[in-house]
Amino acid sequence: MDAMSHLNNVVYFRLMEEARIQWFAHFGFPTLPVGEAPILAHAACDFLKAMTYPGAARITQLVTRIGRSSVEMSLKIEKKDEPGVVYATGRSVIVWYDYTTSKSAPWPETVRAAITQNLRRDWEGRRHK
Repeated sequence: MDAMSHLNNVVYFRLMEEARIQWFAHFGFPTLPVGEAPILAHAACDFLKAMTYPGAARITQLVTRIGRSSVEMSLKIEKKDEPGVVYATGRSVIVWYDYTTSKSAPWPETVRAAITQNLRRDWEGRRHK
């Protein structure tokens, strides 16, 4: 909460970060190669409605595009007890990064296959348009 009794804007980005972390863990991505990892290249959030106390957030995150070295994700933030009421939407771009060369690199095939298998599916396995 902030001085205006609603969730501070920064917290929405933290929720989106936690969603990304949980998404990678939930889908059981394979062990990552040493010196390579996914990094956040872009994050955006549209604040649609002030989220106030009390309330628990529910984040739906979907991979909407897979590129050679990046994936684009869309996010939707709702309150658990108000399904269908969207408080914020977001977009993030994750890039596979090689720390040795300091450049983006193609997704390892095992990681790309896991992402492709879950394209446009939420954590509960539901497919979205």
